[in-house]
Amino acid sequence: MLTPQWLDQLRSRITLSALIGRTTRLQKAGREYKACCPFHNEKSPSFTVNDEKGFYHCFGCSAHGDAIRWMTDHQGLSFMDAVKELAAEAGMDVPAPDPRAAQAAEKRDTLHDVTAAAQAWFKQGLTAPQGGPARAYLATRGFDARTVERFGFGYAPDDRQALKRALERFPEAMLIEAGLLIEVEGRDPYDRFRGRLMLPIEDARGRVIAFGGRILAKGKTDAPKYLNSPDTPLFDKGRTLYNLHRAAPAARNSGRLVVVEGYMDVIALAAAGIDEAVAPLGTALTEHQIELLWRRVETPILCFDGDAAGQRAAMRAISRALPLLKPAHSLRIARLPEGLDPDDLIKAKGPRAMEALLAEARSLVDVLWESERDAQPLVTPEDKAGLKARLMAHVDAIQHPDIANLYRRELQDRYAAFAFPRRENRWQPDQARPAFSGRQGGQRGNWKDRPAPSTPESLKRLRHAASGGARDGLSAAVLAGLIRWPAELPRHAETLARTPGLDPRFFVLLECCDAAAALESGMLATILLDNGLEVPGAAEYSGLRFGFLTGDARADQAAAELAQAVDLLVERPALEAALAQATMRFENELTEDAFAEQQRLLKRKLEFDVRLRQMATRQAG
Repeated sequence: MLTPQWLDQLRSRITLSALIGRTTRLQKAGREYKACCPFHNEKSPSFTVNDEKGFYHCFGCSAHGDAIRWMTDHQGLSFMDAVKELAAEAGMDVPAPDPRAAQAAEKRDTLHDVTAAAQAWFKQGLTAPQGGPARAYLATRGFDARTVERFGFGYAPDDRQALKRALERFPEAMLIEAGLLIEVEGRDPYDRFRGRLMLPIEDARGRVIAFGGRILAKGKTDAPKYLNSPDTPLFDKGRTLYNLHRAAPAARNSGRLVVVEGYMDVIALAAAGIDEAVAPLGTALTEHQIELLWRRVETPILCFDGDAAGQRAAMRAISRALPLLKPAHSLRIARLPEGLDPDDLIKAKGPRAMEALLAEARSLVDVLWESERDAQPLVTPEDKAGLKARLMAHVDAIQHPDIANLYRRELQDRYAAFAFPRRENRWQPDQARPAFSGRQGGQRGNWKDRPAPSTPESLKRLRHAASGGARDGLSAAVLAGLIRWPAELPRHAETLARTPGLDPRFFVLLECCDAAAALESGMLATILLDNGLEVPGAAEYSGLRFGFLTGDARADQAAAELAQAVDLLVERPALEAALAQATMRFENELTEDAFAEQQRLLKRKLEFDVRLRQMATRQAG
């Protein structure tokens, strides 16, 4: 007879990715493998294989199972033929079959049959006399009969053997495998859900795969308020979103998908007419769930409570999402008033208040900036430097290079405005004044309308401030870009002025920002020459073919690419200084922590060099 223990041993000896990889092309993706689903036609991969958990899962059609299920559903084998083939591969002997057991196995029910039968029994329990406490609780929530029926509420009596007796037609092992019974060594298995209001958890096809239960008895402090089924062959809580099968059609109509903290919040929103809501199941939002959301809408809304716990949940979700960000795909965050959940808000102010709150959801970058800015007091320079370090650590987690660069620039701009508030509008030229015409016909322009050359004292001060300034390819390319696109110089002036170790020519150009005349390329080149400095030429930045240096670059494209190059130029000295300090620390201490810090910064420096090469070649193409 095939016992659950023997079947578990069989599964453990089979590498699922190797089995599936014989007929399906798999690609490594972290700890998992991805592929286009072999069970339905699709253009982008939504089928994953996890060897650690021994499951495969498709986010598109919800195909889910283990090695045996693969052999029966994909290869078309019967259960026993699948077991025999896998056992032969694993070098295991199949136990001698009992003819009667073999006959029963051919007719045996699936786990879906078990969970469906359990759901029918729970629903019956809600209407029975013993379901009074559950009905009373539902009345306090204000759920009408349609909502109760639609979401399949039920009741599990406070009896350790009630469900086991009711579903005795199923083998005990199947009830355990479905997560309905708890198996303890040396004791009879007993019901997992007791004295609870029950809710079915369904897959994308609407089939019951698991359950959630809310305790009803007051004063049971040793029992969790909410209890969900454990992971089973049908149910993986990190890959499942409650109510997705109902919310997805509604999201196609509204273009919106709302993520709330629990399934009771989902039901409260649905009762108020907001049908496109889902919830994770007892865990923080996972990477798989974020991808699942993005398959439905590009920017789902996460709705969290306004208290500290909700703030932490928002930051956990943001941290999970940052490495996954891709063009046009992000998150928005809506924060409820402190002390209120969606049901409270709707009861107090009506559905329109909830709609208004969702409409005002903040962008991910807004919430990231505000959360880190408000996380700690920012009194000392060290406090403020810590804020910048935290922000840049978040940026480093973003894998998409263009999005990372845009986040870096956005957060650096916000940090600069916060840490270095502008005392005067020094860098903005007066656009109302006539522009200097530069060199025309080989003659110099109108000298009285252009900025005067820097005085010797000014040049001495600037060169002293830039002593040791780096004259390299990146610096020269940015200088040439600013000269070619002079209107961009005021935009980057403050950032460059605060950057140590720059090429002295930057500081001469920054002096021009005080001019009354609008800046032009010829004027900036002339200023450098008049002060005895070279105009950067192609020989200085050979190999860095930035798009903003080409003759056919559009103004908006050049501005964006030049901003990214300035970001790299500003980031480099801080990174190199940190790496040098970490290297010195390691040489002096020779500790594991010092070595790890040095290696982390060395990796960041190598990634920086790769970003520079990619940007300087990609943008020129």
